[in-house]
Amino acid sequence: MQRRELTGGVLAAAFLAFGSFPAQAQDPIVFGLITPLSPPGETGLGQLAKRGAELGVDYLNEKGGVLGRKIQLSVQDSAGKNEQGVAAYRRLVSNEKAVAVFGFIHSGVNIAVNEVAKEMGVPTMGTQTGATDVTGKRYDIAFRTHAVDPPRAGTWIGWIKKNNWKRVSIIAETTDYGIGLAKETEKQNKEKNLGLEVQTIMFDRTTTDLLPQLLQVKAFKPDAIINIGVGQPLDLIITQAHTVGLLPGAQMVTSYDAPARPQFWQLHGDKGVGINFVAFYSPKSELSDLGKEFAKRYQAKFSEPPVYAALNSFANAIVFAEAIKKAGTTEPDAAETARLNAACHAQGLVTLTCGTYGNVLRFLPPLVIGDDLLTEGLDVLEQAFTA
Repeated sequence: MQRRELTGGVLAAAFLAFGSFPAQAQDPIVFGLITPLSPPGETGLGQLAKRGAELGVDYLNEKGGVLGRKIQLSVQDSAGKNEQGVAAYRRLVSNEKAVAVFGFIHSGVNIAVNEVAKEMGVPTMGTQTGATDVTGKRYDIAFRTHAVDPPRAGTWIGWIKKNNWKRVSIIAETTDYGIGLAKETEKQNKEKNLGLEVQTIMFDRTTTDLLPQLLQVKAFKPDAIINIGVGQPLDLIITQAHTVGLLPGAQMVTSYDAPARPQFWQLHGDKGVGINFVAFYSPKSELSDLGKEFAKRYQAKFSEPPVYAALNSFANAIVFAEAIKKAGTTEPDAAETARLNAACHAQGLVTLTCGTYGNVLRFLPPLVIGDDLLTEGLDVLEQAFTA
């Protein structure tokens, strides 16, 4: 079985168990992209998600589309605002008849949209949303291809422990993402009896000045600083940490892979040196054949290699298309979706089995899929398809 075909089959079984509903062959299939393209959203990641999605749709249409129909991408700007994301989802589903929606970067937007999606029935996929509640509520329509809070917090907890640091400052935005990660870090400190002295400072992500908060951090004299800002707040923390004399000096880790992007270095230059970050994959990871094809196309078009958000967004488009292709229709059947989703949960097939994470696809990033994982799941997959 081809690797890419199996990936599509996993997702078809997990969340796109479509029923029969004929459509006019000439009508395009609409995929919706809800992503931040203007402030205060994380516009850098939004642009990456947009690039990946556009290349994904181009690739699919070059191959003839799906079910004899072309794919049309409708791009919607969430601006990182919950209400704007919800309005975009309603518009996509009601007016444009979108059958799949992805591109989410901000957890709060993704969570708010899911509350509407569970009623309207069109599935969502978080492209780079980390808060536990994105999938923790186990809605049948809610999925993501991204790391969740507990292992992410565990990564920097391990980093702090390894270096025998004792004083830690968390500076986090007051969003679902920031609040969740701050609480998870404090929780793991207590549960693991690490004895860390933790200072937690929250801020409104629309602020343009964090000097007062960073002066509090400086007075605390931390060994390590956990920067839980997204987009402009992340950059502001780094810039103003240098202004108040925190950097260079204390160790800082960002909560996602911003330093992996060329734009980070264009902005910060030498002041970005020494900033640590949580990585979701290694550029040295072996890509599937489709992943290599995407990387080649991305490099040719944008003169830089693709990073995580672009990889994920491209893959989101591909796997939605594969699921529709396997099902033979674009109309979801809620009862069948729930049945197959429950079967996959029971087998631990395409979801993490720990805690309440739920619906977190094990393929991180989706274009890096090892043969051992495919072999492990093959028998159970076929059972799920035929159950």
